[in-house]
Amino acid sequence: MVLDEARKNKQNKMKKRFIFRTIVLAILLAAVVFALVTNLNKDKEIYQVGDKAPDFELVQINKNNDVEKIRLSDFEGKGVMLNFWATYCKPCEAEMPYMEELYPKYKDDVEIVTVNLDTSELVIHQFIDKYDLTFPVVHDTKSEVMDLYSVGPIPSTFFINPEGEIVERVAGALTLDTLEEHFKEIQP
Repeated sequence: MVLDEARKNKQNKMKKRFIFRTIVLAILLAAVVFALVTNLNKDKEIYQVGDKAPDFELVQINKNNDVEKIRLSDFEGKGVMLNFWATYCKPCEAEMPYMEELYPKYKDDVEIVTVNLDTSELVIHQFIDKYDLTFPVVHDTKSEVMDLYSVGPIPSTFFINPEGEIVERVAGALTLDTLEEHFKEIQP
């Protein structure tokens, strides 16, 4: 009789172990499926040439510009150059004077919106003052717009036509000539 009880105890332990292992395996399998589905959906959210540019709203920090908040959809009917940059980025710094040079000439037809990715506004204001930037500079404090546009290396620039569609996506610094060519492409 003692032997029968020992066998039953052993069978019960094995049964409990089997149930526990099955539950753990099911949870792991569910986690893997969830991760795969989430990653597949994220890949679909990368905006390409021809897509409607996703709208956003950020606070404008350039004192040379009166607008308090910038919303991309407010510029419908104008071409938009959407530039992602940071003060520590040397290629970003190199292209800023070109943007400032072209802004007065094209500002009626093409709006330059630069999205800064730095953490400190003080550093951004010093940079704006150094180059006397007059176009809108917005601060993406939580990297939400950067993530929305799936920005990798900076500078990254999106050229958006008056209908709100992405016409070109450029990773890297732009020269004065290439910048002006893109402006001409997105003019209404």
